[in-house]
Amino acid sequence: MSLPPAPRGSVGPPSVHARAVITWIAIFPLVTLGFFAIAPFATDWNPVLRAFVLSLVVVPIAVYLVVPQLMRAYGRIRTTRR
Repeated sequence: MSLPPAPRGSVGPPSVHARAVITWIAIFPLVTLGFFAIAPFATDWNPVLRAFVLSLVVVPIAVYLVVPQLMRAYGRIRTTRR
């Protein structure tokens, strides 16, 4: 069984390399801001606890908010270049 052909003018999903760069573009600023945000009250925390709390905040924000926006922007850029 094969998939139906893609509509003319549409582009396929981004490559794994493009997705990796987009994810990094989303994660890096969030982690940087998160470190500065929790620094005043987390100085005495174990580094593992600090990373755990930071990941609890950063991952959902990146996955549900930032990465989808960046993927849409990347898709618009790809379609305008064709």
